[in-house]
Amino acid sequence: MAQGLTFAPFSFSMTPIKDSLYSQPLGHVSGFAFDDNVAKVFPDMIQRSVPGYQTIITAIGLLAGRFATPNSVCYDLGCSLGAASFSMRQNITVENCKIVAVDNSTAMLARFESILTQEKTPIELQCTDIQDLKIENASVVVLNFTLQFLALEKRQQLLAKIYNGLLPNGALIISEKLAFDDARQQELQIDLHHAFKKAQGYSELEISQKRTALENVLIPETFAQHQQRLKSVGFSSAELWFQYFNFASFIALK
Repeated sequence: MAQGLTFAPFSFSMTPIKDSLYSQPLGHVSGFAFDDNVAKVFPDMIQRSVPGYQTIITAIGLLAGRFATPNSVCYDLGCSLGAASFSMRQNITVENCKIVAVDNSTAMLARFESILTQEKTPIELQCTDIQDLKIENASVVVLNFTLQFLALEKRQQLLAKIYNGLLPNGALIISEKLAFDDARQQELQIDLHHAFKKAQGYSELEISQKRTALENVLIPETFAQHQQRLKSVGFSSAELWFQYFNFASFIALK
C-alpha cells in the first residue's frame, strides 16, 4: 500500500432520496429488481439495510490500493451506483490501471454515469451480464453483494472464470449476506438484522414486505460453503475479514 495515502470515503454527490418503497401495504409484493425505483433510493436503502456497509466500501478501496498492479484491470462486478469503484479509484496509485464497472441494470448504470468524472484511474462502464463478461489481466475483482443474486448452480462457474482471469497474487473481494447451519444462530442473526433496520427507521411493514420481495431472489449461503467453493476453483486462501450480524466480507487470494 502506498505510504502516506489518505482515504476519503466515497459519498454520492446527489442528495439521497429516502427509501420508502415498501412503506405502504402492497396487495402483491413483486420480486426485488434493480429497476429505476430502486436506483433512485439505492444510496439510502443500502446504508440503512446493510450493517457495516460504509466500512466494507472503505476497505475495498484500501485493498485495491494494496493489490492493484501497473497495467492491470480492477473489476467491480455488479457495481450498482459505483460506490466500490469510486473507493478503488481513490486508493489506486499505480500507473496504467483501469477499473471496469459492470452491471446488467440500465437504471443503475445511468445514475452511475451521471456522477462519474474521469480522473487518473479511469472507470469504464459496461452494461452486461457478469456471466457473459470476459475477465482478463485482473489484479483485483470485487463482488460486493452480487454473488447472492446469482442462481446457486451458476456461482462456481463465475468464480472459476474470475480465478482464471486473475493475475498471480491477485485478490477477489466478496461481500455477502450469510446463512447459518445452526437454527438458533440463523434466527438470532435475522432478528439482529431486523433490529438494525428498525434502528435505521424502517417499520415492521417495510421490513416484512422487503423480505418477501427478496425471497428466491437473494439466496444466502454459509461462509463454509463460500470458502469451500473458492478453494475448489483454485484460490489458495479464502478468509473472512469482516462480519456484522449476517453480513460479511471475505478475501480470496490467488
